[in-house]
Amino acid sequence: MLSATAGRPKIGLALGGGGAKGAAEVGVLKVLEEAGIQVDYIAGSSVGSIVGGLYAAGYSAQELETMFQTQEWLTLLTDRKAALSNEPLKTEKGVTYIFGFPVMDSNTRGIGMMSGGRIEQVIDSMVSAKGCTEFESLKIPFRCVAADIRTAEEVVLSKGVLCKALRASMAIPGIFKPVVRDDRMLVDGGMLNNLPVDVCRQMGADIVIAIDLQQSELKPRKQSDLSSISAIADLFGVGGIIEWIANRPDIEKYNKNRQNADIYIHPDLPDLDLTSFGNKNATRMIQAGVTAAKQMLPELQRTIHSK
Repeated sequence: MLSATAGRPKIGLALGGGGAKGAAEVGVLKVLEEAGIQVDYIAGSSVGSIVGGLYAAGYSAQELETMFQTQEWLTLLTDRKAALSNEPLKTEKGVTYIFGFPVMDSNTRGIGMMSGGRIEQVIDSMVSAKGCTEFESLKIPFRCVAADIRTAEEVVLSKGVLCKALRASMAIPGIFKPVVRDDRMLVDGGMLNNLPVDVCRQMGADIVIAIDLQQSELKPRKQSDLSSISAIADLFGVGGIIEWIANRPDIEKYNKNRQNADIYIHPDLPDLDLTSFGNKNATRMIQAGVTAAKQMLPELQRTIHSK
């Protein structure tokens, strides 16, 4: 059954996680814009939440392309202090740096050595420039996925301050410190839902386009018995991560969401990984997204016209 949208089906975009490979999602957006295909809902996880949140705020695909090609992402994501980039080891105000990269902070607690404060500030300034500091002010309805590291529960963020929600969705456990929100300790949404097709459906999408950055096949596996260390994890308030390691619930959901997408776009990025930042790599990944999207465009257009 179609939603009432001036005689056309509502289109949702599910943006998967994958670090630097998020540039490929920008390539897909370029093709959709050139084809005149309007996106009505967006759901993102990890870097997909960054791309989706900025697009929902009003940034065009061209603007996002420029951002991926020019932004110093390594410095941004790692909170690197440029003034200390030539210092092998330096401690300032309780923070220990190695060549400018923060590796230990005696002022804060929690899993993860980097605060993510810099990227939060940059995202806040970017969405503020479009007049969209909160979910409620976005041009396109948007949801981002995070995970509660204490309980191994998926948390879909849909209201409040946007930059903090995006930071939570990309807080890779062990690298970034979790974001505490509403008594939850939130980390990277890819832990539980790295391709949120189901979230798009819940928002009301008739057609869901999934952009999957995962390059290797994820197969279900047998559960592991980690009860011997679960008590220790609970003591530190991170029991959820032990449950995740034991059961990998994300694999089942990922495979189900991949199958349930109406249009599945899978950019070919065999020799690139989540740390492959930089202008040259970004250009290659954006082009991979363009190529994959163009291959699926005829099917997408047929699907839209058949609804």
